[in-house]
Amino acid sequence: MNIEKRILIVGIILCIVLTVGIAGYSVIEKGWTLLEALYMTVITVATVGFMEVKPLSDAGRIFTIFLIFGGATLLVYAGSSLVAFVVEGELTGILWRRKMEKQISQLNGHYIICGTGKTGRYVVEEFLQTRIKFVVIESNIEQLKKILGFENLLYIQGDATSDATLRLAGIEKAKGLVSALPEDKDNLFVTLTAKSINPNLRIVAKAAEEETGYKLKIAGASSVVSPNYIGGLRMASETIRPTVTSFLDIMLRDKDARLRITETRVGASSKFVGQKLGELEIRQKTGALVLAIKKGDTGGYIYNPPVDEKMQSGDTLIVMATPEQMEKLKEFTEAE
Repeated sequence: MNIEKRILIVGIILCIVLTVGIAGYSVIEKGWTLLEALYMTVITVATVGFMEVKPLSDAGRIFTIFLIFGGATLLVYAGSSLVAFVVEGELTGILWRRKMEKQISQLNGHYIICGTGKTGRYVVEEFLQTRIKFVVIESNIEQLKKILGFENLLYIQGDATSDATLRLAGIEKAKGLVSALPEDKDNLFVTLTAKSINPNLRIVAKAAEEETGYKLKIAGASSVVSPNYIGGLRMASETIRPTVTSFLDIMLRDKDARLRITETRVGASSKFVGQKLGELEIRQKTGALVLAIKKGDTGGYIYNPPVDEKMQSGDTLIVMATPEQMEKLKEFTEAE
């Protein structure tokens, strides 16, 4: 039984005992005022041992005995509920949730993962592996239990399609959102809701059906992932280029290998702006290896970029790096 139900039961029993006590003293002890009956009931139930308001009749004393038993029962139940509240971890859980809500409210530029089922779970694992700041939203407690073993996991048990839940996850300050709910219609609704709150949010949504992908794009999804489509491409790649596929797996998803092929965007105030790639000495200063550069939002890719390639605001560096090397690189690219 949770704490809310225990408190409710204690409150109901207390009201019943007080009502019976007031009514009993008013009827048995003729001439007592309502305040006197209430006062006598309270000191009896609380077992504080104060003097009687007025001398009691024999009937009043018998009634008081039963009232004391009622008060004692109430105190025992309230005490056992308090002990259970602490021992069963509910108090710890409440304190932890408050601490976690405070941590979530302090996040900025983080990601939100909606759904931790067959697809979302792997997103959680990858974000943890690469030290990405994120918050999980999951309504199914059984699904939550499967990921609660991860350290430093911030989560909200709630409906991801709800404005209130998304705001609690800090969607106004979030950088991106992954909608990996089981039903396409829910992913569509999350996309619409999230985009209406934060128009600049990058949204990656899952679509089981091909026709849903088009609707998700219209709703505002930046990218749509179809598990069936991706699975088919993966099977083809494993068949005709297994070595390349294994290499990319290691770079993108392997749990044991710490190297990743990842990216970082050059900010307007970055020291990289206006400098040539060779002058930056990225490899020497950070350890990251630059594989390609995407020029701006609409530009093409420059693979194995030359040392005289000049960096501009909005360029995206595609690099091979460990999480630590990536953090060093971002100190330069995202510097204010």
